[in-house]
Amino acid sequence: MRRAVCPGSFDPITNGHLDIIERASKLYDVVHVAVLINRNKQGMFTVEERIALIEETCAPYGNIEVEAHSGLLVDFCRERGIPAIIKGLRAVSDFDYELQMAQMNHGLSGVETLFVPTSPTYSFLSSSLVKEVAAYGGDVSHLLPEVVNSRLVARIAERRG
Repeated sequence: MRRAVCPGSFDPITNGHLDIIERASKLYDVVHVAVLINRNKQGMFTVEERIALIEETCAPYGNIEVEAHSGLLVDFCRERGIPAIIKGLRAVSDFDYELQMAQMNHGLSGVETLFVPTSPTYSFLSSSLVKEVAAYGGDVSHLLPEVVNSRLVARIAERRG
């Protein structure tokens, strides 16, 4: 069985993330989506909420497994027998950082990293940018799955109280 992992914080999952996950789902029998926990960041959504949103938006693909992980991604891969990491690249600046990570991960565990160029439609897109625009009242509905957009709008309203 061919397995790969798509890692990220997914706070929240965007159409750019889904583009990469969907493309990976066509190449691998099982794609693990690892929601990486960064204890130094306060997310817009809890890890459990992110997992639920990813499971809902990725359900049509049929071969996605979603779970949280804190620690080294190579440990996640080793524990599950996953030989490949799939990373989307938006720009050359992404490549500089991701190449270093790929080389470190390969050196630590032999896990390969495959880079997938992001669709030009989403080349500027990041969760941070989406949250910032939405917080100022901007319309980001075309950048997110419908369920994610509605949850984001509701969460921003909750925080404004």
